Amino acid sequence: MQTLHVDLGDRSYPIYIGKSLIEQPELLLKHISGKQVLVVTNETVAPLYLAKVRQSLQGLQYSEVILPDGEQHKTLTVLATIYDQLLKDKHNRSTTLIALGGGVVGDMTGYAAASYQRGVNFIQIPTTLLSQVDSSVGGKTGVNHPLGKNMIGAFHQPQCVIADTHTLMTLPDRELSAGIAEVIKYGLICDAEFYQWLDENASALLARDESVLAEAIYRSCLNKAQVVAEDEKESGIRAILNLGHTFGHAIETAQGYGNWLHGEAVAAGMVLAIKLSAQLGWVQQSDVDSLERMLRAVNLPITPPAMSQQQFLELMMVDKKVLDGQLRLVLLERIGKAIVTGDITIDDVKKVLANAGVPA
Repeated sequence: MQTLHVDLGDRSYPIYIGKSLIEQPELLLKHISGKQVLVVTNETVAPLYLAKVRQSLQGLQYSEVILPDGEQHKTLTVLATIYDQLLKDKHNRSTTLIALGGGVVGDMTGYAAASYQRGVNFIQIPTTLLSQVDSSVGGKTGVNHPLGKNMIGAFHQPQCVIADTHTLMTLPDRELSAGIAEVIKYGLICDAEFYQWLDENASALLARDESVLAEAIYRSCLNKAQVVAEDEKESGIRAILNLGHTFGHAIETAQGYGNWLHGEAVAAGMVLAIKLSAQLGWVQQSDVDSLERMLRAVNLPITPPAMSQQQFLELMMVDKKVLDGQLRLVLLERIGKAIVTGDITIDDVKKVLANAGVPA
């Protein structure tokens, strides 16, 4: 097992990375201070791992909620079922919520924890690659709205993150590839050496080599933990973690949540971001080519779906990085160095979309 720490003062917490960690009750129990727990999972993960977690929690006042699976269910209506169970079972402020699942489960459980009785503890047990390297770390929680992704939420840090690499053995191939998109992102934004390592180990990641997966998760979490420690509430540098996401969230919203997986939309969004960076003269065409090659190698899309430029622009303006009507994007000065800039015109965006085959 490897352990990392997210350094946030009195909100600091460990990330545990290793094989079969769900079967080590002591990891979980030492981060539960009260006598009440509520496990939130979904219909896909529950048959696989819920019994193991439930067994670890014997002796505590135990509740569970099993949500429908899929991004389309990341709504306020479904979120209310978590509150319903907490209230029905009379959970108090000393309760701990446990998120057992992917990013949707983690985001919704975290937001329920942030808002129930104005804030209770929660623990992340992410079971997808995307949630292990990204959404479980950093305290971003929330739900989607029909007009915009993750526009309703709160910052609320977990007590710990338990990333069991063995859960990735049951992950569908498409979900595994979607998670690799976020892994590649870390190399692009702040770790050129890691980006090169990923280029050399892409096939091993797809083959689910557990030692390679563990290293990819460790390096991704290390990079994210450093950024989050510097800027917890995304007032500055943390925004670089959203490379490709402004384009990607527009794709997800336009296509209907769940039709394109988050990682797939981010992959296509990162290609648009690096092409815009090349258009501005910041990176080379060879950098664009290398990213497209790597994404293809892990079965990720490099072109956006059928959308118009107008759709892209309207949805991109409903983005948390937009300030006073000014679109801000995360772009690359070079591989391993991202910046957030507002010095991008609508014409710049239209040009890169047009060059990617997006009609006006």
